[in-house]
Amino acid sequence: MEHNAPTTEEILGITFNLSNVLMITIASAIVFILAVVATRSLAMRPTGLQNFIEWVMDFVKGLISSTMDWQTGGRFLFLGMTLLMYIFVSNMLGLPFAISLGDTLWWKSPTADPTITLTLATMVVVLTHYYGVKMKGAKEYGKGFFTPMKFLFPFKLIEEFSNTLTLGLRLYGNIFAGEILLGLLAGLGAAGVGGALGAFLPMLAWQGFSIFVGTIQAFIFVMLTMVYMAHKVADDH
Repeated sequence: MEHNAPTTEEILGITFNLSNVLMITIASAIVFILAVVATRSLAMRPTGLQNFIEWVMDFVKGLISSTMDWQTGGRFLFLGMTLLMYIFVSNMLGLPFAISLGDTLWWKSPTADPTITLTLATMVVVLTHYYGVKMKGAKEYGKGFFTPMKFLFPFKLIEEFSNTLTLGLRLYGNIFAGEILLGLLAGLGAAGVGGALGAFLPMLAWQGFSIFVGTIQAFIFVMLTMVYMAHKVADDH
């Protein structure tokens, strides 16, 4: 069954997808609560959520160190941690179930919408340019678009657009495809006893695979973010 997105009337010429607003808010709240609870009572010997947050920190440190020197990349640690946790939580939200009222889909993974993933990708690419100018100066940063040869300038502009598209659409495509297949299996399961028996094991298997894919996609997004950032701010790129 095709589901429609709940929308508002135009506000200042913009139509808001209420499902996206709801799911973005929920994902943000989950990440915020995890961060607050994990860092509320810091201990020298971490346990529980503090241990998890420190593992995330060490993991992101490793990603940054693999793309640029720590003196340059250390300032992007919290950016990487935030992206990793937010995208992972967003990818997982639609896996257990989807909630629809009539033909209107309310509960899903926010990253199953191209508007969300392309917005994230655009924010990342804009940040790379901002830090490139901030850390190198506008003149020195601008020279990078004309080296090693000036005729490469149009290709470098195309590269910026392609980086944005591929970063956003890769995440969207993987999460959306996973939820579509889960929806088809759920529909098969609702067709009767035979359908439920036939769909049970494939659904469990696909949910497990979708958790793996969602985790990998969060990792890839953060990894590419640091690669793009290193190309803009590091002197050896």
